[in-house]
This record gives sequence, C-alpha cells and structure tokens, in this order.
Amino acid sequence: MSRIIRTVLGDLDPAELGVTDSHDHLFIRSPLLPGQELDDPAAAEGVLRAYAAAGGSTLVQWTPSGMGRGADWLAALSHATGVHLVAATGTHQAVHYPPGTDAAPDDLAERFVTELTTGLPGTSQGPGATEGEGPGAVVPVRAGLIKVADDAGRTTPHTRRTMAAAAEAHHATGAPIAVHLEPDGDPHEVLFRLSGRHGVRPDRIILGHLTRFPDRSVYRSLAAEGVHLALDSPSRSGHPADLRAFDVIADLVEAGHASRVLLGADTTTRTARQAGGPARLLTDLAPRLARAFGPELPGLLLTANPAAAFAVDWRTP
Repeated sequence: MSRIIRTVLGDLDPAELGVTDSHDHLFIRSPLLPGQELDDPAAAEGVLRAYAAAGGSTLVQWTPSGMGRGADWLAALSHATGVHLVAATGTHQAVHYPPGTDAAPDDLAERFVTELTTGLPGTSQGPGATEGEGPGAVVPVRAGLIKVADDAGRTTPHTRRTMAAAAEAHHATGAPIAVHLEPDGDPHEVLFRLSGRHGVRPDRIILGHLTRFPDRSVYRSLAAEGVHLALDSPSRSGHPADLRAFDVIADLVEAGHASRVLLGADTTTRTARQAGGPARLLTDLAPRLARAFGPELPGLLLTANPAAAFAVDWRTP
C-alpha cells in the first residue's frame, strides 16, 4: 500500500497535499480560556476562504476530543472551501477539561483507534472520491492524527496514560503522533517516552511549540533524532515566540535540519484569530522566509515537509 494522508473527506495522495498549515485550530474550547472559544462555523469558513485565497491547500487541526473540535462541521467546511482538513483524535492535559471529566479512561487507546479508522462520533458521512464506489462515494469522517500533550514540570499519571494510549493506537494504525510541549517541560523525555519506551519511530512524532525553548541545542538535538519540529507561533504577531521563530529556523537550516521543520499558526483564541490566523503564514511569514533564506525554503517547510510528516502506511486493526 502506498502512503496516504487521511483527511476528513477521505484518503489523499501526499503529492496532493499542497501548501499546509501543519498546526492550527478552527474549533477549540478550554476552561483555561473562557470567552475565547472558537465555536462559530461561519467564522471558520471565513478563515479557510482567506487561507485558500492566500494559496493555502491544507490545514491540520490539532484539537483533540472533548475540546469542541467541531467534528460535525469539518467535512462541510472542507467541501465548501476546497481546503483539505486533517482532524485529530487524542487528549490534551487534564486541566483543559471540565472538573470531574475523565479525559483518560481505560479504553483510551481503543477510542483513538476507532476515531482513526471508523470515524469521529457525532459526525455525518460526507462524499469523497477516494474510497467506496468511486467519485461521490460516501466515506466516514475520520481523524488522521493523534494529539497528546506534555506537562509543565513533572510528568503526571494522566500524561503517562495518554502517551501510552497514543503509542498503542499508533502501532495499531500507523497514525502520526503530535505533541503539545510546555516551556517548563522536557521534550527529550517526551521523545524517550514515546520512542524509547513505547517504540514509536521518531519520524512519526511531531513536536509542537519548539519556539518556546530558547536553548538552540534542544531543537538541534531533537531534529538530529529524526522527529518533526512544528514552529507554530506565527498567528501571534509580536509574540516573543513569533519573534524567535526566524532565529530557530535559521539555526536549524544552518545545522542541516530544514527537512524536519513544519510551520503552523496554532490559532487557539478569538484574539489570536484577529491577528491574521493561518493566512498570515502565507502573506507574511512565507515571503519573509523567501527573502531571508531563498525562494525554495517556504516550499520545503510548507509543502514537502508536511507531506512527509503526515503521510502514513495506514493499517487496519
């Protein structure tokens, strides 16, 4: 079987992925961000249309289950705008769920596998052209990514359970694992836990928020291990992490690790969306990268690298 990328409308040849926002959110809510919910389908459509007009082809949403990922809207939005969407299964830190919610039940790995292979709960099926009886066939709305999160400080039992479940689901399906990192966490411990302890190949792991780490040796050593590094702050114009992104990219390019870098806007709040969202990757960041590093680099970071990071030899349990 050739490698494919699993979108909400069906499986896609990596060559068709095009320009990709590798980490973003059309829908998300959290008790930690009251009043900042992204929950408006019309607003999400506007974001996608602006992104498409700027040249965007694919958006990867990292919102896991239980955080308002808008699963029942994703297929319709992809149809309406022509933008490929990759949805996530997975679980965030426990603090992002209402009190009393068990965000890591015993059947967590089974739930991840179901969402990756059978479909997301609460979604209707939509037409696709890659499965079933040909063009117009009905395919389930499935996740194409497993999202988990590291802790700030000492690793919690919740995180140990979710990462073990993510690894189990990965081995059952082949799906890549994306990890939210905290500035006070330890990305090398994350890599050891997923790869060394649970046997996930480093090139199937995507580490997010690398611009939160000012020590260049951190992301150089991670890139040398073969993981994908998501630099995902550019929706926050003027944010320190955004201002640091160019230094991080330059250092990785000079160290020979440009092929490990992904770019995303990571729009998590209404305020961040007002700063430009995913379209800003293409109207602001990509031209700056081209001027600073040459015209080939934006294509590598926005097209070739995502095609490698999200492409999977999917397995059926």
